[in-house]
Amino acid sequence: MEEKLVARLEAAISRLESFSGGFSARNLPDDASEAPKDASILAYDDFLDKYVGRLSAAAQKIGGKVLEVTDVLNRAFHVQKDLLIKMKQTQKPDMTSLAEFLKPLNELIAKANAYSEGRRTEFFNHFKAAADSLSALAWLAYLGKDCGMSLPIAHVEESWQMAEFYNNKILVEYKTKDPNHIEWAKALKEIYLPGLRDYVKSFYPLGPVWNATGVPFAPSKAAPTTASPACAPASAPAPPPPPSGSLLTSDSSSPRPKEGMAAVFQEIGSGKSVTSGLRKVTADMKTKNRADRTGVVSEKEQKISSPSFSKSGPPKLELQMGRKWVVENQIGRKNLVIDDCDSRQSVYAFACKDSVLQIKGKVNNITIDKCTKMGIVFTDVVAACEIVNCNGVEVQCQGSAPTISIDNTGGCQLYLSKDSLEASIATAKSSEINVLVPAVGPDGDWAEHALPQQYIHTFKDGHFVTSPVSHSGG
Repeated sequence: MEEKLVARLEAAISRLESFSGGFSARNLPDDASEAPKDASILAYDDFLDKYVGRLSAAAQKIGGKVLEVTDVLNRAFHVQKDLLIKMKQTQKPDMTSLAEFLKPLNELIAKANAYSEGRRTEFFNHFKAAADSLSALAWLAYLGKDCGMSLPIAHVEESWQMAEFYNNKILVEYKTKDPNHIEWAKALKEIYLPGLRDYVKSFYPLGPVWNATGVPFAPSKAAPTTASPACAPASAPAPPPPPSGSLLTSDSSSPRPKEGMAAVFQEIGSGKSVTSGLRKVTADMKTKNRADRTGVVSEKEQKISSPSFSKSGPPKLELQMGRKWVVENQIGRKNLVIDDCDSRQSVYAFACKDSVLQIKGKVNNITIDKCTKMGIVFTDVVAACEIVNCNGVEVQCQGSAPTISIDNTGGCQLYLSKDSLEASIATAKSSEINVLVPAVGPDGDWAEHALPQQYIHTFKDGHFVTSPVSHSGG
């Protein structure tokens, strides 16, 4: 029996070595007779063991919540294998059926996203890196050049760029603290680059392969649907690209818009036009026509409304453990001041609304998380000022700041001083970002610069050249 098993393993390895994709079947199931005979599925088993297995091993050393979110990611990649096998047996579905077909994968991605919701925890960057990276699995939704998505190889690479912002933070934070976290971050990147990218390039460069003579996909009758067949349009709309998920929300009552693949699957299964969720920009909404534009964040004390409690908890402004200033749930407070700080301390503002916070002195790091219509005035920061998950914020640097990062934010007015003009500004999944700098001349006016949020990619001389979209006109 053992000799027969070895013979079957050697035969499988020989079949795989005939492919140039760089994958082999070094780790087949114990009973090779039960293994899928398709070379692409055998290669996927090798991909799971080599790349996903390494990440799981690193997560075992860390344990806790990092292990939990890694297990969710692990299951998502195993579900992808099941879907690849089913695709080879199933006819190409329409848009509505595709959402149902990919539902098991979408549910796991939503579960991974749930780890990064709510208040920031110690492993927030791990959660965001893992959850954002899973948008790469949306390559399975590619149905052709007119579907509104990039080709699978490009999609995998673009999706990793969203996650790399947080993955790099892990590498910096744990560089001298814990090598297990460094190993985890490196393993996460290798799953996608080169792992998944090379696998897709070898077997599915033009998209997933459906079986033209296979069985039609029949959605589960018990599964809830967003639109009945009678109401469905004759021609289903093409799915939008995953990075645009924050613009396409169908549930206005949801406290957090769906992102990444969750938005893709929600939209392609809705049966309505993909542009129906877009908000029309009127003349009064344009930056140049806004009546509330100001040159600087106002520090003038105004009438202070009585503080109110948010759903998250009572207002806070306190120094914790001598190192971290916590400003939470401040509503309608225009005179918040931190003046007893030093360069070893950090400031974390969370869930504040319609308030102004002034930070006097030099601090190590400033994080503004889930704030709305919030003004921040600070002097100097040693490491970075981070603006995350915010809406309509104004931030003014009166001294120096080497790094400013803006992530998942809609509407940010950033005012730089002459000493902070050399700051590195990183943006991701954000819109309406305007940077104001002191104008040359004695009048002390401000010059406004809008950071691009759209890009054009053109293929020249064997590689893609990316350039920002520039708008002109009166």
